[in-house]
Amino acid sequence: MVKEMKVSALTKDTYSNTPIVIHKEENGEATLPIWIGIMEATAIATELEKIEFQRPMTHDLLKNVISHAGGVVNKIEICDLKDNTFYAIIFIEMDGKVLEVDARPSDAIALALRENAAIFVNERVLEKSHDMEEHRDDESEEAKKWREILEGLDPKDFGKYKM
Repeated sequence: MVKEMKVSALTKDTYSNTPIVIHKEENGEATLPIWIGIMEATAIATELEKIEFQRPMTHDLLKNVISHAGGVVNKIEICDLKDNTFYAIIFIEMDGKVLEVDARPSDAIALALRENAAIFVNERVLEKSHDMEEHRDDESEEAKKWREILEGLDPKDFGKYKM
């Protein structure tokens, strides 16, 4: 089973300076943080801010190639979490068929935002992510603070997405 989620925030891990994209369930309580690379964070942030460049960036290029080939990105799914690595699938409808393309979640999210495609997260990923949090050795005050922040997120609390 999957849950529809939205990008609710783009922030930075204070320890590692690594960008984090935070998803919140559309009509529910679930949240999912995913640590991503700086380039992918930039691609997500520029789309959230509707910043346009003179020339297509990589995710814009991918969107254009799919479109020119007659395809449409219907949705993406963050489908698995193995060894602290998230996995995603991009669902592309083309010629009456649905193609499932393996992708990094950050790339899939950047493309989904450009295509206004739905973002789904498999419940198994949410469970594994939650289990990871419960079994972490780091129970510092900072970790507890982040857990409270993530659990209390509300999309209405966010204005512009900044890095």
